[in-house]
Amino acid sequence: MKHTAFTKFHEEMGAKMVPFAGFYMPVQYEGINIEHETVRNGVGVFDVSHMGEFWVKGPKALEFVQWVTSNDASKLVDGKVQYSCFPNEQGGIVDDLLVYKINDETYLLVVNAANIDKDWAWCNKQNKMGATLYNASDEISQLAIQGPKALQAMQKLTDTPILDMEYYTFKKLTFAGVKDVIFSTTGYTGSGGCEIYMANEDGPHIWHAVMEAGADYGIKPIGLAARDTLRLEMGFCLYGNDINDTTSPLEAGLGWITKFTDEKNFINKDALLVQKKDGVSRKLVGFEMIDKGIPRHDYEIVDDQGQFIGMVTSGTMGPAVKKAVGMGYVPPAHAKEGSEIFIKIRDKALKATVVKFPFYKS
Repeated sequence: MKHTAFTKFHEEMGAKMVPFAGFYMPVQYEGINIEHETVRNGVGVFDVSHMGEFWVKGPKALEFVQWVTSNDASKLVDGKVQYSCFPNEQGGIVDDLLVYKINDETYLLVVNAANIDKDWAWCNKQNKMGATLYNASDEISQLAIQGPKALQAMQKLTDTPILDMEYYTFKKLTFAGVKDVIFSTTGYTGSGGCEIYMANEDGPHIWHAVMEAGADYGIKPIGLAARDTLRLEMGFCLYGNDINDTTSPLEAGLGWITKFTDEKNFINKDALLVQKKDGVSRKLVGFEMIDKGIPRHDYEIVDDQGQFIGMVTSGTMGPAVKKAVGMGYVPPAHAKEGSEIFIKIRDKALKATVVKFPFYKS
């Protein structure tokens, strides 16, 4: 298993450590509910150094990014980030990712930890245009500082203004005395905050600086379990649960990152365009439990006659919404807001209602 630059700090702070995507990672410290509320109301720090980072460089950089991703990267300006996905040739998704535009000939792709090797092989296979690709995943550490007080706390560590940064933007700046740190505002929690990308060797210094700067704001380290409940309350997809190699971006409600403009050609565009015109056979929906029970991944969804109509992809008791909530794929006839569906929990069909995302409204 790989260790991150912060592993010893997690162990010293009493984290429960588990194997995750080939890494030894903290799943929780004090407990999921406490950590969840820390991020919703204050500031928490996640070690997300397991994420993958690919550099795309050279005169063919944009051409490559346009071909391999579904969103329109030509709309990016320097300092802007875009959520996107890698479509595969069968209508599914290789991975979802973030695209950072550094300049016209430099892009950074941030991919999911469990998919680094798969994504790297996929990108190289698709690189017919000859862009320069470099896998920097093992060289970069990343901290996600999340919560409504995150930017205020982190402003102490840089002279560059960050409090007014827009969502999905980034700056290269000097942070805690370290030059050329990438400081971005994307987030996977729905409570605001930032991500800090640094070289591995700068990790320990930046960790101590972040914890010190956040002390007055009640900063705490947060594990991956609370990261999952936070993203689920927002209705954000998790690769491997809600999207995978068999789910199309249109089924998953990601039509907004799938751009069918004349100027953009991308992998499997024509087949996805047919799907857009003809409609999908299933849709990813959010639901709240009406009857008492907690939905979990792979539980069956049935109709009022007990007929199978789909599967739960993610589910939990939402610590901030104080409700059992979940996501899953159902036929369009059952996907309308207010539709009644039933979740099979221990052989009982328990009532739920389809609702709009996000579950958590700040």
